[in-house]
Amino acid sequence: MLSNGGREPSLRALADRVGVSPMALYRYFPSKAALMAAVADAGFRSLHERLEAADRSSVSVDEALVAQGMAYISFALSEPSLFRLMFSDGLAETSGYAWRDETYALLARRVAVLAQGDRQDATLACWAVVHGLAMLQLSSSLSTERGEIRQALEVIVQALQPNI
Repeated sequence: MLSNGGREPSLRALADRVGVSPMALYRYFPSKAALMAAVADAGFRSLHERLEAADRSSVSVDEALVAQGMAYISFALSEPSLFRLMFSDGLAETSGYAWRDETYALLARRVAVLAQGDRQDATLACWAVVHGLAMLQLSSSLSTERGEIRQALEVIVQALQPNI
C-alpha cells in the first residue's frame, strides 16, 4: 500500500486490504505507529539482504563497499515510500529496529576491514554519503547516472584506505 500511494495508509484502509476489521489489527499491534515500525523493520531486513548479497558478490574489499553503496541507493530508488518510512521521525521510539542495527553493522564490518580497525567515524561518513546520495536521487535534486554515483563511491572508498 505504501508503494501505491506514497502516503502512509490509514488503519481502516489497511484492514480493508487484508480483509479484517480495524480493531483486529490492534490484536497484533498496539498502535498504528507500532504497525508502521514493524513495516519499517521489515524494510531494513530487505535492505540488509540486498547489501549482504552485494557484499558477497564482490571480489575485493574495495568493490564490496562500493557494491553495498550501490545496492543501498538501488533499494531507495526501487522502494521509495518504504525507504522514506524507514527513516521517518518517531518510529524508532515505538519499537526496536533489530534489522536497522544489523544493516549498519554490516557496513561497519566492511569499513573496519578496509580502513583497518574499528572506525566508527569512517562508518558514519560512508553511511552519510550513501544515504545523502539516495535522498538526493529520490528528491530529484540530483539526477546522476549510475556510473557517476559509482565513481563518487570509489572516491570515498579510496579515501578510507591507509597510504601504502
